[in-house]
Amino acid sequence: MRYIAKFMMWLGGWKFRGELPKEKKAVIISVPHTSSWDFVWGELAFLSQGIPAFILMKKEFFFFPLGAILRALRVIPVDRGNKDSQLVEQIIDEFKKRDSMYLCLTPEGSRKRRKKWKKGFLVIANAAEVPVYLGRIDYKGKFCEVGPLFHPTGDVDADMAYIMSTYHDANPKVRENFSYGN
Repeated sequence: MRYIAKFMMWLGGWKFRGELPKEKKAVIISVPHTSSWDFVWGELAFLSQGIPAFILMKKEFFFFPLGAILRALRVIPVDRGNKDSQLVEQIIDEFKKRDSMYLCLTPEGSRKRRKKWKKGFLVIANAAEVPVYLGRIDYKGKFCEVGPLFHPTGDVDADMAYIMSTYHDANPKVRENFSYGN
């Protein structure tokens, strides 16, 4: 699978940039998220580097046969309408019981333009005591990268402001759908 993913990235003119995660457990955020293609290139980047990342996706995508393929790619279905699902607690428990785990999240939470990003990734990272890799998908340079590493301080608002500011130069697929806090 690794070689197929590398070949697919090469065919599309894409590359992986940066270092592989050194930590055994981490949250990886993927920014910007303005197109369904973000999943394709991001997943190919993870597969090409052998990074076993789990990804959350709305349950509506889990229909036959796509659901079976997504589960094989470590994609976890999420019922975004069910506020009582205790998903955050379940993910924190997964981090605690595993020796190694990478969870990739899109803080924007949607491909549409949002004024505020979701803070769940920081809540998870703080509670699970894991760092956050500030991942990037760049359509201008055609690369995906994992990094740099960020250690949450516990001040979610300050951390979020800092993290959002690091993406001021992002190159999304759909520019008008991206907001980094402005």
